Amino acid sequence: MAFIQIDKLLETVVKEKCSDLHITTGQPPVVRSGGRMIRLETKSMEAEDTASLMKSITPERNQQELQEMGGTDFGFAFGDKARFRVAVFKQRGNIGMVLRRIPNEFLTFEQLGLPPVISELITRPRGLFLVTGPTGSGKTTSLASMINYLNDTHDHHIITLEDPIEYYHEHKKSTINQREVGVDVPSFPEALKRALRMDPDCILVGEMRDLETIEAAITAAETGHIVFGTLHTTGAQGTVDRIIDVFPTQQQEQIRTQLSVAIIGILSQALLPRKPKGLVAAYEMLVVTPAIANLIREAKTYRINSSIQTGRKYGMQLLDDALFDLWRKGLCEERDCIVRSNQPGELKSKIQLAKKGLLDDEDEDEFEDDDDWDD
Repeated sequence: MAFIQIDKLLETVVKEKCSDLHITTGQPPVVRSGGRMIRLETKSMEAEDTASLMKSITPERNQQELQEMGGTDFGFAFGDKARFRVAVFKQRGNIGMVLRRIPNEFLTFEQLGLPPVISELITRPRGLFLVTGPTGSGKTTSLASMINYLNDTHDHHIITLEDPIEYYHEHKKSTINQREVGVDVPSFPEALKRALRMDPDCILVGEMRDLETIEAAITAAETGHIVFGTLHTTGAQGTVDRIIDVFPTQQQEQIRTQLSVAIIGILSQALLPRKPKGLVAAYEMLVVTPAIANLIREAKTYRINSSIQTGRKYGMQLLDDALFDLWRKGLCEERDCIVRSNQPGELKSKIQLAKKGLLDDEDEDEFEDDDDWDD
């Protein structure tokens, strides 16, 4: 009985292009669609309903982890329709679940509205490329699109280190090995150490959480690999500071120097509701030029934002300018743009000036249009 039910629920999620399915006791299942939570019109879930739904999809190993740790994560395929990343947890002694839909098809840079300079940066022979933003801002989707682009165009050996694996990649022009932390290898630092002995051209590090992983990723980028990493930071400036702050004070100067050489770009993104429905992404793009490498080395990261502003000819843009642009084109509500901004006060006054028609033309530069975010 439960299995039929989970199938039906997942069918709904795929058909309606919802991003998440929430299952908990005391209410019907809830889906997140276009950023909003919507209750399905079915019966309220009892404790035994959530338990049997959980058992119908959760591998034995994860059921054990749930018992021991009170929570577990895994990925699974719903036929060939979609993959799901599942978080199972206990709350008030009962089972709760959140299933995040991972679409089967890869979106192109154009469909995602990604800054065009990315295709040039990621085809360099080496360097660290970071994708940052809060949870649920579409980092995984952007990275999958980049890996897919390399897979279509380059004969690379690509290794992904993920927890859990989300998008599945087939071997096209490249050979792709995807290692799941906790299943194929115990930890990120261990996976990264091993990856360097596997003749890689490109390594994706799902999460750069700790000093050991960050250090290994920087070293890998210096020694002739393209390394993709993700962090939960907002904005390029904050990302550089955060990486350096992870290290003890006496090491920071050396890390600044290493980072200034290794890092080639930072894409920072936010996802917001699009009018009338769906989602759209706003991007901040930092391209590391020799001048910006100097700022990193000399601990002058506070000047990065103004360098992004003047670096438009290199393909750079500030998140707040991208948000302003989405508001001006009528794609997003003012409030949604302001809450995701790095400098909300400044963005708010810029929008007020624009409403009164007091902005100069050069303040209103054009950006890439942004189309296809439905997940």
